[in-house]
Amino acid sequence: MPSALPATLAAYRRLSALAMPFAGPLIARRLKQGKEDPERIAERRGVASAERPAGPLIWIHGASVGEVLAAAGLIERLRAMNIRILLTSGTVTSAAVVARRFPPDVIHQYVPFDSPRFVSAFLDHWKPGLALFIESDIWPNLILSSAERRIPMVIINGRMSPRSFPRWQKLRGTISSLLECFELCLAQSERDSERFAALGCPNVMISGNLKLDVEAPPADVRKLEQLKEATQRRLVFVAASTHPGEDEVILDAHRRLAPRIPQLLTVIVPRHPDRGVAIARMLAAAGMQVALRSQDELPDRRTDIYVADTMGELGLFYRVAPVVFMGGSLVAHGGQNPIEGIKLGAAILHGPHVFNFDDIYDALDQAGGAIRAETSEDFVRSLGHLLVNPIARQRSVGAAEMVVGKLGGALDKTLSALEPYLLQLRLEAGAPDA
Repeated sequence: MPSALPATLAAYRRLSALAMPFAGPLIARRLKQGKEDPERIAERRGVASAERPAGPLIWIHGASVGEVLAAAGLIERLRAMNIRILLTSGTVTSAAVVARRFPPDVIHQYVPFDSPRFVSAFLDHWKPGLALFIESDIWPNLILSSAERRIPMVIINGRMSPRSFPRWQKLRGTISSLLECFELCLAQSERDSERFAALGCPNVMISGNLKLDVEAPPADVRKLEQLKEATQRRLVFVAASTHPGEDEVILDAHRRLAPRIPQLLTVIVPRHPDRGVAIARMLAAAGMQVALRSQDELPDRRTDIYVADTMGELGLFYRVAPVVFMGGSLVAHGGQNPIEGIKLGAAILHGPHVFNFDDIYDALDQAGGAIRAETSEDFVRSLGHLLVNPIARQRSVGAAEMVVGKLGGALDKTLSALEPYLLQLRLEAGAPDA
């Protein structure tokens, strides 16, 4: 805990306390937008919906789906040590992923809104022995209140994006005071390490990217058989996690390639499934035969484009697609994680905007393990080449697998760095093997 808070943080703490009466209208608006779970809204006020288990408890916080999934391997290893896990996140989609993909003894709660009273209620109930913050989801009251309680805090899979870094540089006194609260920062890369150090983080180590160690996403066996049956005579291309502005590019590519590849089936998996109906309408207006997964439809021989607007089913589509486009990269969103598709044998195509995963994509592109399309023309040309050329696909997949294997190992490095904290937890709990 810094000895004296800078004026910005002192003002933030006062204003966030004074803003408590406005929490109700904020929550109401977010409920209307579908951004909150009405049955668990009390968690946002720090009111727990579960009992605190006895014994050592590690609190792991990640902003949303990507961060939560990055911690899956770490959580599995910690559970094997008989350590209970409290996992917090801030989005409805991440809560759904936790419910579907994590063991039931992993306790999920929504992270409280960053008001001093809400944060205090949360910490008073859970009393974690160690707090792990994934990447860089930094909430001042949450961090300062944890430091006041002398909860050891560590940034894991630390990432400081090229967008965030210059913004924080302008507020170096503020970010430095927050980063000083962390005993350790385990950064993804040398670039991230340099940025955290430049912003005042006192103890930074490079551990690698936990997202490279994630397991391939699961797939329901029955649903996979149904999908294989429906697509068995088709050449499937998946556009994964698309964002607004990309679906039209996918449509254009399908129109131009379908005459050359008559068995082509394009699958669009929007990053936000609630866009599915609008995407389907746009495609139908353009003359496409469309099927919508949220309406329990499967593609048939007449389907041009299948809109897979459901949550948590990318594992299905990666298993039937030899080529995958990673969305969020043709628009300035920053790209999505390509590792899961690679681990299921897909050749990866992406656009130029991949700053969320720049180190991974740089390594993949240099090795030929992913294909970068700078423009929509590049996209159509590269996609067509991969679809009709199985040898090119195999080379790309092989190169990608080598890169992922070489860059992996972050999980072991992270656990090694956390060992002193885990030992202290076991000592405090009186564990016989401590």
